[in-house]
Amino acid sequence: MPQLDGMNVAITGAAGGIGAPVAGLLKDAGARTIGIDRVECTACDTSIVTDLSDDTALSALADRLARETPDILVNIAGVMRFGLHESQPVEALALCYRVNLLVPAVLARAVAAPMRERGSGQIVNIGSVLGSIPYPWFAAYSSSKAGLAALSQGLRRELLGTGVIVTHINPRAARTPFNNAQVNRFLEITGMKADEPDWVAGRIAEAIITRRETVNIGALERVYAALNVIAPKLIDSGLASQIRRARAEFS
Repeated sequence: MPQLDGMNVAITGAAGGIGAPVAGLLKDAGARTIGIDRVECTACDTSIVTDLSDDTALSALADRLARETPDILVNIAGVMRFGLHESQPVEALALCYRVNLLVPAVLARAVAAPMRERGSGQIVNIGSVLGSIPYPWFAAYSSSKAGLAALSQGLRRELLGTGVIVTHINPRAARTPFNNAQVNRFLEITGMKADEPDWVAGRIAEAIITRRETVNIGALERVYAALNVIAPKLIDSGLASQIRRARAEFS
């Protein structure tokens, strides 16, 4: 694979179960990594400790990235919401949409113009297969990740021909602390696959290094995502038994 020798890479969520191994792999590829999280990012060369849920902190971070624009921005930070949509507190919904969609939009806005002006750069958004196959009990999370896919596609078209690449990656579930006990139980009773985080991180790092545009992890998931666009009723039917099992346990 080509390397990232000397490139500055800023990574949100770099202290997390996926962010940390991604940061390590990019560092191994020669990048200087800048971790952005609520705690120090030990896998990175330097850290920016901040709270992405705070307006003032987000504005300050965006201003800093606009001034000190990295070669690559990787938006990994995310918030999961699980449960019936009707049971979700409004504040929890707001945080989910903010971290999963607003924050990447604000940070992409900060770096897009400087990247375009210098004629090079890469914006990487980590979505989810649940953004292309929206799942019950994940309505807010799925819709926030669907929005991130649209943001990525729109940015890619805006920046076409400028030397700036937009990469959008949809992983499946991974076995990280991001999943609480209820999510893990949902995965178990529905038979949904959860990948090892280091394997997911490897796929993400490879997509970044090779400057891929769109990566959907999982062959069956790619088929289901395509079917969900052209024949959503087929997906409804396919999910019916999973929904019955989940409803018996979580409703």
